[in-house]
Amino acid sequence: MTPYLALFGARFRVLLQYRAAAVAGFGTQLFWGLIRMMIFQAFYDSSRIVQPINRVEVVTYIWLGQAMLGLLPWNLDPDIRAMVRNGTVAYELLRPIDLYGTWYMRAIAQRTAPTLLRCIPLFTVAGIMFGLKPPPNLAAGLAWAITTLAALALGCAFSTLMNVTLVTTVSGEGLARFAPPLVYTFSGMLIPLALLPSWLQPIVSALPFRGLVDTPFQAYLGHLSGHNLWLALTHQIAWTVVLVAGGRLLLFRSVRRMVIQGG
Repeated sequence: MTPYLALFGARFRVLLQYRAAAVAGFGTQLFWGLIRMMIFQAFYDSSRIVQPINRVEVVTYIWLGQAMLGLLPWNLDPDIRAMVRNGTVAYELLRPIDLYGTWYMRAIAQRTAPTLLRCIPLFTVAGIMFGLKPPPNLAAGLAWAITTLAALALGCAFSTLMNVTLVTTVSGEGLARFAPPLVYTFSGMLIPLALLPSWLQPIVSALPFRGLVDTPFQAYLGHLSGHNLWLALTHQIAWTVVLVAGGRLLLFRSVRRMVIQGG
Protein backbone atom coordinates (compact mmCIF):
# COMPACT_ATOMS: atom_id res chain seq x y z
CA MET A 1 0.00 0.00 0.00
CA THR A 2 2.95 2.36 0.52
CA PRO A 3 3.41 3.37 -3.16
CA TYR A 4 -0.33 3.97 -3.55
CA LEU A 5 -0.50 6.11 -0.43
CA ALA A 6 2.53 8.05 -1.62
CA LEU A 7 0.86 8.56 -4.99
CA PHE A 8 -2.34 9.72 -3.32
CA GLY A 9 -0.43 12.11 -1.05
CA ALA A 10 1.52 13.64 -3.91
CA ARG A 11 -1.57 14.09 -6.08
CA PHE A 12 -3.58 15.45 -3.14
CA ARG A 13 -0.94 18.09 -2.35
CA VAL A 14 -0.77 19.16 -6.00
CA LEU A 15 -4.56 19.63 -6.16
CA LEU A 16 -4.54 21.67 -2.94
CA GLN A 17 -2.50 24.32 -4.77
CA TYR A 18 -5.50 25.38 -6.87
CA ARG A 19 -6.86 27.81 -4.30
CA ALA A 20 -8.08 30.38 -6.83
CA ALA A 21 -10.11 27.66 -8.54
CA ALA A 22 -11.51 26.67 -5.14
CA VAL A 23 -12.61 30.26 -4.45
CA ALA A 24 -14.23 30.48 -7.89
CA GLY A 25 -15.90 27.13 -7.33
CA PHE A 26 -17.19 28.25 -3.94
CA GLY A 27 -18.75 31.35 -5.49
CA THR A 28 -20.28 29.37 -8.34
CA GLN A 29 -21.77 26.71 -6.08
CA LEU A 30 -23.09 29.35 -3.68
CA PHE A 31 -24.80 31.11 -6.59
CA TRP A 32 -26.36 27.93 -7.98
CA GLY A 33 -27.42 26.88 -4.50
CA LEU A 34 -29.39 30.10 -4.15
CA ILE A 35 -30.96 29.62 -7.59
CA ARG A 36 -32.01 26.09 -6.70
CA MET A 37 -33.46 27.27 -3.40
CA MET A 38 -35.66 29.72 -5.32
CA ILE A 39 -36.80 26.98 -7.70
CA PHE A 40 -37.81 24.62 -4.91
CA GLN A 41 -39.36 27.49 -2.96
CA ALA A 42 -41.65 28.10 -5.94
CA PHE A 43 -42.39 24.38 -6.17
CA TYR A 44 -43.45 24.09 -2.52
CA ASP A 45 -45.43 27.35 -2.65
CA SER A 46 -47.43 26.14 -5.65
CA SER A 47 -47.99 22.55 -4.46
CA ARG A 48 -50.81 21.56 -2.13
CA ILE A 49 -49.71 17.91 -1.99
CA VAL A 50 -47.78 16.67 1.04
CA GLN A 51 -44.32 15.81 -0.27
CA PRO A 52 -42.18 12.91 1.01
CA ILE A 53 -39.46 15.40 1.93
CA ASN A 54 -40.34 18.76 3.44
CA ARG A 55 -39.12 22.25 2.50
CA VAL A 56 -36.55 22.55 5.32
CA GLU A 57 -35.04 19.17 4.45
CA VAL A 58 -34.85 20.10 0.77
CA VAL A 59 -32.91 23.25 1.64
CA THR A 60 -30.40 21.17 3.61
CA TYR A 61 -30.32 18.63 0.76
CA ILE A 62 -29.52 21.40 -1.73
CA TRP A 63 -26.63 22.79 0.29
CA LEU A 64 -25.21 19.35 0.93
CA GLY A 65 -25.25 18.82 -2.82
CA GLN A 66 -23.46 22.09 -3.50
CA ALA A 67 -20.85 21.39 -0.82
CA MET A 68 -20.17 17.80 -1.92
CA LEU A 69 -20.45 18.36 -5.67
CA GLY A 70 -16.77 17.60 -6.21
CA LEU A 71 -17.23 13.99 -5.12
CA LEU A 72 -19.41 13.22 -8.13
CA PRO A 73 -17.73 11.17 -10.90
CA TRP A 74 -18.89 13.48 -13.67
CA ASN A 75 -15.64 14.00 -15.57
CA LEU A 76 -12.59 12.19 -16.87
CA ASP A 77 -9.09 12.62 -15.48
CA PRO A 78 -7.49 15.11 -17.93
CA ASP A 79 -3.98 13.77 -17.27
CA ILE A 80 -5.00 10.18 -18.06
CA ARG A 81 -6.83 11.31 -21.19
CA ALA A 82 -3.70 13.17 -22.31
CA MET A 83 -1.49 10.15 -21.58
CA VAL A 84 -3.70 7.87 -23.66
CA ARG A 85 -3.83 10.33 -26.54
CA ASN A 86 -0.10 11.07 -26.77
CA GLY A 87 1.13 7.56 -25.97
CA THR A 88 2.85 8.28 -22.65
CA VAL A 89 0.48 5.79 -21.03
CA ALA A 90 3.18 3.30 -22.00
CA TYR A 91 5.27 4.64 -19.12
CA GLU A 92 2.39 3.88 -16.76
CA LEU A 93 2.45 0.26 -17.93
CA LEU A 94 6.15 -0.01 -17.09
CA ARG A 95 5.77 1.02 -13.47
CA PRO A 96 6.12 -1.84 -10.93
CA ILE A 97 2.68 -1.12 -9.44
CA ASP A 98 -0.85 -2.02 -10.45
CA LEU A 99 -2.20 0.36 -13.11
CA TYR A 100 -5.82 0.16 -11.94
CA GLY A 101 -4.76 0.85 -8.35
CA THR A 102 -2.73 3.84 -9.53
CA TRP A 103 -5.66 5.34 -11.41
CA TYR A 104 -8.03 4.61 -8.53
CA MET A 105 -5.81 6.49 -6.07
CA ARG A 106 -5.60 9.38 -8.52
CA ALA A 107 -9.40 9.43 -8.60
CA ILE A 108 -9.61 9.57 -4.80
CA ALA A 109 -7.24 12.55 -4.69
CA GLN A 110 -9.08 14.24 -7.56
CA ARG A 111 -12.41 13.93 -5.72
CA THR A 112 -11.31 14.80 -2.18
CA ALA A 113 -8.85 17.69 -2.43
CA PRO A 114 -11.06 20.15 -4.38
CA THR A 115 -14.10 19.10 -2.32
CA LEU A 116 -12.35 19.87 0.96
CA LEU A 117 -11.29 23.31 -0.27
CA ARG A 118 -14.87 24.22 -1.21
CA CYS A 119 -17.10 22.39 1.24
CA ILE A 120 -15.73 23.87 4.47
CA PRO A 121 -16.50 27.52 3.61
CA LEU A 122 -19.76 26.52 1.93
CA PHE A 123 -20.94 24.59 4.99
CA THR A 124 -20.07 27.60 7.13
CA VAL A 125 -21.82 30.21 4.99
CA ALA A 126 -24.88 28.07 4.22
CA GLY A 127 -25.20 27.02 7.85
CA ILE A 128 -25.12 30.59 9.13
CA MET A 129 -27.10 32.38 6.43
CA PHE A 130 -29.05 30.04 4.14
CA GLY A 131 -30.77 27.34 6.16
CA LEU A 132 -28.39 24.41 6.16
CA LYS A 133 -29.29 22.38 9.25
CA PRO A 134 -26.93 20.07 11.15
CA PRO A 135 -27.75 16.35 11.45
CA PRO A 136 -30.63 15.82 13.90
CA ASN A 137 -28.50 13.63 16.17
CA LEU A 138 -25.06 12.06 16.54
CA ALA A 139 -26.19 8.76 14.99
CA ALA A 140 -27.30 10.59 11.83
CA GLY A 141 -23.97 12.40 11.67
CA LEU A 142 -22.03 9.14 11.96
CA ALA A 143 -24.26 7.49 9.35
CA TRP A 144 -23.60 10.41 7.02
CA ALA A 145 -19.84 10.12 7.51
CA ILE A 146 -19.86 6.38 6.82
CA THR A 147 -22.12 6.58 3.78
CA THR A 148 -20.10 9.51 2.42
CA LEU A 149 -16.93 7.40 2.56
CA ALA A 150 -18.81 4.61 0.79
CA ALA A 151 -20.04 7.15 -1.78
CA LEU A 152 -16.44 8.25 -2.35
CA ALA A 153 -15.36 4.65 -2.95
CA LEU A 154 -18.30 4.11 -5.32
CA GLY A 155 -17.71 7.35 -7.19
CA CYS A 156 -14.01 6.62 -7.64
CA ALA A 157 -14.83 3.14 -8.95
CA PHE A 158 -17.17 4.70 -11.52
CA SER A 159 -14.64 7.43 -12.35
CA THR A 160 -11.82 4.90 -12.80
CA LEU A 161 -14.03 2.78 -15.04
CA MET A 162 -14.62 5.84 -17.24
CA ASN A 163 -10.88 6.48 -17.37
CA VAL A 164 -10.24 2.86 -18.33
CA THR A 165 -12.63 3.17 -21.27
CA LEU A 166 -10.31 5.81 -22.73
CA VAL A 167 -7.95 2.97 -23.64
CA THR A 168 -10.56 1.50 -25.99
CA THR A 169 -12.02 4.73 -27.44
CA VAL A 170 -10.67 7.23 -29.93
CA SER A 171 -11.09 10.37 -27.83
CA GLY A 172 -13.45 9.70 -24.94
CA GLU A 173 -15.48 12.81 -25.74
CA GLY A 174 -18.73 10.88 -26.08
CA LEU A 175 -18.36 9.40 -22.61
CA ALA A 176 -17.41 12.78 -21.16
CA ARG A 177 -20.65 14.26 -22.54
CA PHE A 178 -22.86 11.32 -21.59
CA ALA A 179 -21.79 10.78 -17.99
CA PRO A 180 -22.66 14.15 -16.34
CA PRO A 181 -26.43 14.20 -17.07
CA LEU A 182 -26.68 10.53 -16.15
CA VAL A 183 -24.90 11.02 -12.83
CA TYR A 184 -26.67 14.28 -11.96
CA THR A 185 -30.16 12.97 -12.70
CA PHE A 186 -30.07 9.55 -11.11
CA SER A 187 -27.90 10.37 -8.09
CA GLY A 188 -30.29 12.96 -6.66
CA MET A 189 -28.06 15.95 -7.30
CA LEU A 190 -30.53 17.49 -9.76
CA ILE A 191 -33.73 16.61 -7.90
CA PRO A 192 -34.00 14.76 -4.56
CA LEU A 193 -34.93 11.21 -5.53
CA ALA A 194 -37.85 11.21 -3.08
CA LEU A 195 -39.57 13.78 -5.32
CA LEU A 196 -39.38 11.62 -8.46
CA PRO A 197 -42.51 9.76 -9.67
CA SER A 198 -43.36 6.54 -7.85
CA TRP A 199 -43.04 4.45 -11.02
CA LEU A 200 -39.41 5.59 -11.35
CA GLN A 201 -38.43 4.85 -7.74
CA PRO A 202 -37.59 1.12 -8.21
CA ILE A 203 -35.33 1.97 -11.15
CA VAL A 204 -33.34 4.71 -9.44
CA SER A 205 -33.12 2.60 -6.27
CA ALA A 206 -31.49 -0.25 -8.19
CA LEU A 207 -28.98 1.88 -10.10
CA PRO A 208 -25.60 2.65 -8.49
CA PHE A 209 -26.00 6.44 -8.74
CA ARG A 210 -28.30 6.66 -5.72
CA GLY A 211 -25.35 5.71 -3.54
CA LEU A 212 -23.39 8.77 -4.67
CA VAL A 213 -25.72 11.47 -3.34
CA ASP A 214 -29.13 10.42 -2.10
CA THR A 215 -27.93 7.73 0.32
CA PRO A 216 -25.49 9.93 2.31
CA PHE A 217 -27.89 12.89 2.23
CA GLN A 218 -30.80 10.81 3.50
CA ALA A 219 -28.50 9.56 6.26
CA TYR A 220 -27.61 13.18 7.11
CA LEU A 221 -31.31 14.05 7.40
CA GLY A 222 -31.86 11.12 9.77
CA HIS A 223 -33.98 9.09 7.33
CA LEU A 224 -31.65 6.09 7.35
CA SER A 225 -31.11 4.05 10.47
CA GLY A 226 -30.95 0.45 11.58
CA HIS A 227 -31.91 -2.04 8.89
CA ASN A 228 -32.43 0.62 6.22
CA LEU A 229 -28.95 2.02 6.81
CA TRP A 230 -27.38 -1.40 6.42
CA LEU A 231 -29.32 -2.00 3.21
CA ALA A 232 -28.13 1.34 1.83
CA LEU A 233 -24.52 0.58 2.74
CA THR A 234 -24.78 -2.87 1.18
CA HIS A 235 -26.09 -1.26 -2.02
CA GLN A 236 -23.11 1.12 -2.12
CA ILE A 237 -20.51 -1.56 -1.36
CA ALA A 238 -22.01 -4.10 -3.79
CA TRP A 239 -21.96 -1.63 -6.67
CA THR A 240 -18.41 -0.57 -5.77
CA VAL A 241 -17.25 -4.18 -5.99
CA VAL A 242 -19.06 -4.66 -9.32
CA LEU A 243 -17.58 -1.49 -10.84
CA VAL A 244 -14.06 -2.24 -9.58
CA ALA A 245 -14.23 -5.78 -10.94
CA GLY A 246 -15.59 -4.52 -14.25
CA GLY A 247 -12.92 -1.83 -14.49
CA ARG A 248 -10.13 -4.28 -13.72
CA LEU A 249 -11.42 -6.79 -16.26
CA LEU A 250 -11.80 -4.14 -18.97
CA LEU A 251 -8.33 -2.75 -18.28
CA PHE A 252 -6.77 -6.23 -18.35
CA ARG A 253 -8.37 -7.05 -21.70
CA SER A 254 -7.69 -3.61 -23.17
CA VAL A 255 -4.00 -3.54 -22.23
CA ARG A 256 -3.46 -6.89 -23.96
CA ARG A 257 -4.68 -5.37 -27.24
CA MET A 258 -3.36 -1.84 -26.77
CA VAL A 259 -1.44 -0.22 -29.60
CA ILE A 260 0.61 2.80 -28.54
CA GLN A 261 0.56 5.73 -30.96
CA GLY A 262 2.51 8.93 -30.55
CA GLY A 263 5.04 9.46 -27.80
